[in-house]
Amino acid sequence: MRLTRTLALAATAAAALCMGTVIPAAAAAPAPGNGDAPSYQEFAASTYRDVDGSYIVNGDEVIATQGDLRAFYEQLVGPDTHTDGLIVNTVNGADDKWSASQVGNLTYCVSTKFGTRHADVVSAMASGAALWESASSKIDFVHVSSADGNCTTRNKSVLFSVEPVQTSQYIARAFFPSSPDRQQNVLIDDSIWTSGSWTPTNIIGHELGHVLGFRHEHTRPESGTCFEDSNWRPLTPYDSSSIMHYPQCNGSSDDLSMTSADRAGVVALYGN
Repeated sequence: MRLTRTLALAATAAAALCMGTVIPAAAAAPAPGNGDAPSYQEFAASTYRDVDGSYIVNGDEVIATQGDLRAFYEQLVGPDTHTDGLIVNTVNGADDKWSASQVGNLTYCVSTKFGTRHADVVSAMASGAALWESASSKIDFVHVSSADGNCTTRNKSVLFSVEPVQTSQYIARAFFPSSPDRQQNVLIDDSIWTSGSWTPTNIIGHELGHVLGFRHEHTRPESGTCFEDSNWRPLTPYDSSSIMHYPQCNGSSDDLSMTSADRAGVVALYGN
């Protein structure tokens, strides 16, 4: 999920959490059947491009290429047929999830480029990961500290990297299991330390939800706003207070805490 300094949104292959009440044009998806949907050219021109050249949509998700962005747009303006769930991302109709063996060994490094904040990020990653690990014994995020000094997506000794970024577009950004290797990172802006009731633990927990394959809860019709696309499958009934639901998108939680429905959704996808 992407967090901006005022609460907004973005999402699709990397995820980011945003702070704000105004949704940027590129992040604010037209509702299904909306005759006033922007043209593809307008949509592409307003879509934020991140530091690695990827496109950020739905508030905190990443798209790699212009071709993928066009495909995303076409799906975005199509009809929405879903009705419920803590929801998992889908790719060509299949759940976007890790294998049983990989989800039990989600290795990562935390870049030493965080400087004096390195230990704080290590702690926030551990506590954010614990939210999901406590819900399912099948999930294990593993910090490989020996890789911290060379912590990039090119380091093949870990599954993903956690790196600092300087941006006004989001607080944090992540990825989905189906994301290409070069986008398998969690990027964190310094604003994570000054995000009010959104604690670093819960912000990281939201981002790691994307890493596990979970989509924003507010893309479902029950939210009534912030529609993203229809590429997801429901796992549980709608939960307006889900850790994956932006408060500014008619969410009922102001601190991104994990709920019992979130935990049920994890078990539904990965097991107890």
